[in-house]
Amino acid sequence: MPNQIPRPKSRMVPGLLLAAVPLALGVSSPGLAQEADQFAKVEIKAEPLAEGVAVLFGAGGNIGVSYGPDGTILIDDQFAPLTEKIRTAVQNLGAGPVDYLINTHWHHDHTGGNENLGKSDVLIMAHDHVRDRLITGNDNVPPAAPEALPVVTYHDGIKLHLNGDEVRVQHMKHAHTDGDSIVFWKKANVVHMGDLFFNKVTLPFIDLSSGGNARGVLAAAEKVLAMVDDDTRIIPGHGPIATKADLQAYRDMMNTVIAAVAKAQGEGKSLQQVQAMKPAAQWDINPDAFIKGDAFVEAVYKSLQRPVHAEDHPH
Repeated sequence: MPNQIPRPKSRMVPGLLLAAVPLALGVSSPGLAQEADQFAKVEIKAEPLAEGVAVLFGAGGNIGVSYGPDGTILIDDQFAPLTEKIRTAVQNLGAGPVDYLINTHWHHDHTGGNENLGKSDVLIMAHDHVRDRLITGNDNVPPAAPEALPVVTYHDGIKLHLNGDEVRVQHMKHAHTDGDSIVFWKKANVVHMGDLFFNKVTLPFIDLSSGGNARGVLAAAEKVLAMVDDDTRIIPGHGPIATKADLQAYRDMMNTVIAAVAKAQGEGKSLQQVQAMKPAAQWDINPDAFIKGDAFVEAVYKSLQRPVHAEDHPH
């Protein structure tokens, strides 16, 4: 493990599970020593969801784990300084060492452990755009090391037949980013949605700079709702394990806010005028939320100014 914590300076938020804060929000960074201390205090907590499937909570995006005789699969990997704690949590589940890793998207709080795992010969898989964006980086995140890059990439998705289950990985276009995937365990009836779904901790983060679009987040929620039932356990990118009803409420919120912003936009209202209307107010209730109402409304407003992709609306 590297001695220095790799850090996109504006992405570390003390005390929050969410750790991918865009520079535009103006969040200042604590010192390196403080960050190191925070990682030292992080506990990785496991919650079994089905036979051979669990979720790990820590700092950053929630981690899915699938384990059994065919190997151990991680869905996302949080931050590099947590890799050893994550490995210990996996071992405590009774699972073997990690063999495969799927990144739901490219953000650092979901891919920060890639380099450590890649150096351990873990096979990394992700959407084509995840690899592209990790190679390029941005103003806040340096280009990833070669060992951190996905080795297997896909455009629409892939299926893995492991541990007696069919694991379906499906790309959701132009949503949280342009490289989002969901991971669905057919037999276990568990789905990991990455940051396409923030459950009860914040309003959605639409990363416009990474090709995201609010319409795509709504479309993804509709597509997943068509795949699940009342018994499905849903792993959000951040927040507690969710049900179909939770995702329906999230879908309804997205639909309501998008419709309100679109109507106001059609009436010629400016962004500031739409923000003053507070169309997301009834959901903007967490004072510690990563994304507050005005930022969410801005992302929706700007999303609606972008061309409509055929894949951005529910079918």
